[in-house]
Amino acid sequence: MHPITLLLIFVATTIVGYLIIKTVPPLLHTPLMSGMNALSGITVLGALTAVGLTFLAATGGELLLGQILGGVAVIAATVNIVGGFGVTHRMLKMFDKKKKETKS
Repeated sequence: MHPITLLLIFVATTIVGYLIIKTVPPLLHTPLMSGMNALSGITVLGALTAVGLTFLAATGGELLLGQILGGVAVIAATVNIVGGFGVTHRMLKMFDKKKKETKS
């Protein structure tokens, strides 16, 4: 595929994603984010695959660029997964019945 086509697809999906997330009420953001951790895991797998495929298809400068972009994608998705699970854990601790019973 042509790089400009890929860039246009990326821009279009970014705009559509932003508009969809913008319509979600703030009360639902945390539960939805915890559900999205599974998709971030798929993103990590996709980024690792992209880095691996870069070795097969690229030469010279393309190889280095692919490694850098793939590494950034892996790091970003991993941070998203860890942060999402951390926020979910904190959210679930707020509703822990055992702690509420001991306070009463």
